[in-house]
Amino acid sequence: MSGSPIRLLLADDQALVRGALAALLSLEPDLEVVAEVGRGDEVLEAARRSRPDVVLLDVEMPGQDGIEVAGLLHHELPACRVLVVTTFGRPGYLRRAMEAGAGGFIVKDTPARQLAEAVRRVHAGLRVVDPTLAAETLVSGRSPLTSRETDVLRAARDGGTVADLATALSLSEGTVRNHLSAAIGKTGARTRAEAVRLAVENGWL
Repeated sequence: MSGSPIRLLLADDQALVRGALAALLSLEPDLEVVAEVGRGDEVLEAARRSRPDVVLLDVEMPGQDGIEVAGLLHHELPACRVLVVTTFGRPGYLRRAMEAGAGGFIVKDTPARQLAEAVRRVHAGLRVVDPTLAAETLVSGRSPLTSRETDVLRAARDGGTVADLATALSLSEGTVRNHLSAAIGKTGARTRAEAVRLAVENGWL
């Protein structure tokens, strides 16, 4: 293939997975892995330093999640394309990643040849989405939660009392209770913990 190779940055907190991806992609003559990071909050600086054409992002990483990072890259380094490669094929994640500016979203068990082709397509400015997940996303629709209900449920993931959540979010305890009650109702849950679980499983948090 003519021209310079497509420069890649890999972001995944599992070193074994990251190494396997790097090894597989490096076998392609037109692809070059120029940087690897294991934390979400290291991606932007690594991208500024290594100037990748495409960043492959996991979703769940320490420091910062991949969807948030995709938005930062889209705004600060718009020429850099983003391909989300994740174990967590959740419809809500797909929708949020695309809204954040990602060019593609595929799962980690995608065959190596398809992964390399997905990188090339995203680099060319095309959209690449796992077809099964795309269908699930259309069926599931958007998150029913408001942004504030999402914030409250996200804060509730680690447990804590209503008072703890109120302090963390700078809200009154009554407001937190109202948002929790609304979120429980919208998710069809019976408890706060179940509402958090269902929201996580759908990729809404």
